[in-house]
Amino acid sequence: MLNNKNIPDLPFSVKIAYVLGQLGWSIGSFGVMNLLYYFYDANIVKGVPMFTSYLPAVAVLSLIAGTGRILDAVTDPIIAGLSDRSTHPFGRRRIFMAIGGLPFILFSVLAFFPPIHDVSWINSAWLLVMVLLFYLFMTIYITPYFALMSELGHTSKERLNLSTWIAVAWAGGFLISNGIYAIQGVFERAGVSSERAVQYTLVIFGVISLVLVYLPVIFVNERKYCMQQVSKQGIWEAVKSSFTNRNFRVFVFADLSYFLALTFIQTGISFYIIQLMGKDKESATSFMSALFLISFLLYIPIAKLAQTWGKKKTITLSFILFILGTLWMSLWGLLPISNTATVIISIAIMVFPVSAFGFLLYAVVGDIAEADAFVTGHHKSGLFFGTRTFMSKMGNAITLLIFPFVSHIGGTNNKVAPLGLRLTLILAAILLTIGLILFRTYDEKGVNKTLKQRREMLFRQSQ
Repeated sequence: MLNNKNIPDLPFSVKIAYVLGQLGWSIGSFGVMNLLYYFYDANIVKGVPMFTSYLPAVAVLSLIAGTGRILDAVTDPIIAGLSDRSTHPFGRRRIFMAIGGLPFILFSVLAFFPPIHDVSWINSAWLLVMVLLFYLFMTIYITPYFALMSELGHTSKERLNLSTWIAVAWAGGFLISNGIYAIQGVFERAGVSSERAVQYTLVIFGVISLVLVYLPVIFVNERKYCMQQVSKQGIWEAVKSSFTNRNFRVFVFADLSYFLALTFIQTGISFYIIQLMGKDKESATSFMSALFLISFLLYIPIAKLAQTWGKKKTITLSFILFILGTLWMSLWGLLPISNTATVIISIAIMVFPVSAFGFLLYAVVGDIAEADAFVTGHHKSGLFFGTRTFMSKMGNAITLLIFPFVSHIGGTNNKVAPLGLRLTLILAAILLTIGLILFRTYDEKGVNKTLKQRREMLFRQSQ
């Protein structure tokens, strides 16, 4: 039976330590998650490749990236189930985070240090191993991290607040990491090659992120601040039972559509800036910096909007705006307006969904997990987050497999082409539309009713 008599409120200092862990893994994961195609399938600038060709063909990179995401996806429910069932004295979530943190960051950097400075199958094998290990240890860290969020927040409002702040941290990490293009330019002006410039920057970011990811491991005492309720279900039994929850099933497939589209945009952003708008690589940093800086200003207002208007309506609006923004990006370079006006309009449309999706989806999963625990008696928040992540990463894997083939449509010499890049954005808009249709069937009122019943029971127990 649930009991919250002896659980103290989460101190602000502990919240900060937990949130900074998100900042750390956001920075640490950026390279492999967003720069593989930038580094290994280099953009052409003034007819000259920015980087040395390391792999025999772009298809090799596609297979490596896709295989890594598939492994990552498969391990998510396994790690989630193990952490749900763990009784380790250090904490069932923190022990996994402690094990995963160091190798997660290490392999994220080593993926960009191919051993042969030329086209070689050895580089392909190296990259495959580094990517697989990166995703394995990232899962070992991140899946318990998000499960911990659900357990540190004892009410829907607290979970929403934590989700808001870790979204701020994620966006901050993404913003900082996008500075790699500008920092690359600084190193290049100092006489460093493009490859070394990227590698040096990733090493610097790696050291910073390593420190940050261990802050929640050290300072968040889950045995003190979380209700310790170990799941008794087997891993695969728990996976199957999570999909019997209709609200979770609807949510997770809508979320899959969103992640498919998001990966197209994140993978292609430097290509869109350089190829469609004809701008230099530093402009990618400027665009993403402006987008995320403005999104910072919306986190608190959107959180308040979600509390009063409801998460479902807020996320629905986000889907609609994201679809419009993606279609607008597909027109970059075609309309008779300046690049400056194009970028301003893009940011104005995209900033709300970028901000809202960054934290509301986590809060929805937390609500579903807590409501399910009250109804079924099985406390498996790790499994809910892990299964959700499994589906989203399968979406990432599918996108990474498709992106190079779609983006090269209309191109020559095995290079991306404007037609193919526009098609990736149109495809992303279609996927977002599917996600919108699915999410509209989510029963938010039913989930909130169950959570209200849970709060009333906890209140009676505390008397």
